[in-house]
Amino acid sequence: MKKTTVAICYDFDKTLSVDDMQSFSFIPKLGLKPIEFWGMVRDFSKKNGCEPTLAYLYVMKTECEKKGIVLNKEYLHNLGADIKFFSGVSTWFDRINRFGEEQNVKVEHYIISSGNKEMIDGCKIAKYFTGVFGCEYLFDKRGEACWPKNIVNFTQKTQYLFRICKGATDLSDQDKVNSRVDNKHVEFRNMIYIGDGVTDIPCMTLVKEKGGIAISVYTPEKKQESVNLLDDDRVDYACKSDFSSDSELEKLVKLVITSMALKEKLVSYGNKN
Repeated sequence: MKKTTVAICYDFDKTLSVDDMQSFSFIPKLGLKPIEFWGMVRDFSKKNGCEPTLAYLYVMKTECEKKGIVLNKEYLHNLGADIKFFSGVSTWFDRINRFGEEQNVKVEHYIISSGNKEMIDGCKIAKYFTGVFGCEYLFDKRGEACWPKNIVNFTQKTQYLFRICKGATDLSDQDKVNSRVDNKHVEFRNMIYIGDGVTDIPCMTLVKEKGGIAISVYTPEKKQESVNLLDDDRVDYACKSDFSSDSELEKLVKLVITSMALKEKLVSYGNKN
């Protein structure tokens, strides 16, 4: 029997990583504190009427110029190695993949983040992702960041769910993602979205409405925010940000994968009759 493909889509900052990725080494190398950097971003955005994601990419570039830091792909990639993750994340993907194989399920992992793709590509868990969608710079002939190549804000995140569904992961291809596709790469009913807060609501809502499962993860200080998402019917479940073996989150995701595998068996039986 053909394997069912299940796509687990994750936000990155404060979902897998314990803080915004820029906070670990990018901002300290500027001689700033996170509250100062993000304050500059908010001020620039408000003063110029600039979309916040574009604003942070601009401030990153201009602050590096002020400090004489060459903002190139290698620099951002190397910063990714400093990103710290929640408990269990480093072994999570192998454990979930093995469980999927036991259920005759192929599990694919995707990142949909408003953070820097270049940093994510350099982090310790990058090898586990089938696709990473994030903000990217265009680099000039000298290799230095000169323009935003791609941005991902909280509402734009939803397009990547459709891209994953249809297998349209080439961002320059606008035809396939907008076309009717009968043989989908991953059905929405076989998607799991894991995020940490309000910026994930559009993706959570879309996945939930289309039959997939949305999960909010939280740290103790953000538990109420996740409870609110659950009460407002934005997510199916809320769990502590603990990816360790035998954690509540692992048990839940394994149950969801098992359920999706069984549903696909029922669908295949129905198609035979």
